[in-house]
Amino acid sequence: MPSIHDEEFGTITVRRSPKSRQVRIRVAPNGTLRASMPPYTPLIFLKRLLKSSRDELREMIQSSLPQTEYYDGQQIGKRHTLLVRQGLKPSVTKRGQTIVAVITGEQSLRSPEIIKSLREMVIKVLKSEAKDYLPKRLEQIAKEMDCAYERVRFSHASSRWGSCSSTGTISLNIALMKLPFHLIDYVIIHELAHTKEMNHSSDFWSIVGQFDAHYKVHRKEMADETPSI
Repeated sequence: MPSIHDEEFGTITVRRSPKSRQVRIRVAPNGTLRASMPPYTPLIFLKRLLKSSRDELREMIQSSLPQTEYYDGQQIGKRHTLLVRQGLKPSVTKRGQTIVAVITGEQSLRSPEIIKSLREMVIKVLKSEAKDYLPKRLEQIAKEMDCAYERVRFSHASSRWGSCSSTGTISLNIALMKLPFHLIDYVIIHELAHTKEMNHSSDFWSIVGQFDAHYKVHRKEMADETPSI
């Protein structure tokens, strides 16, 4: 099945069908995007839809992932902690390295209002931590692997932890900051290996294995993690 690559959303499979009357994009059960369109509609129309619908698609992808459950004392990223307090007016604020969620007596952390505000704050915190840590670590590992990449970008709108485009752009999910450091390194090594092998062949895994001797164990650990925020 044909596909296109988007730097933020990764590979998007495209299905052309005579039954399609317009270009549509939906989220598959695994969190990836799939498009359907009429047989002879130029791909430029799909790309335009992608450009105009990014915010909506981000929300659709996040909604398709298992929802994160927040709790008092929870570690957020590497440097922040969630503090839950009772109060007269619900709010979510950041004080230093503490995210403070104030809920009323009739509310809980599952309240849609609190969840929305809390998620927005967590995205802000994880993005800040990711921009501070990931580029430096990526550069360091790239030197060790003798890999060249064009640039790095960040996302929170994907079911994937990272990706590498054919033009050398490394995309990293800010949710990586939820993972232990050894798994962050595994994802970075994985994506940098794609700068040399744009597939998952034995040659690709050989490169990964040179810089992560326990990659098979780490790959199994990643199966239990989700980039939902």
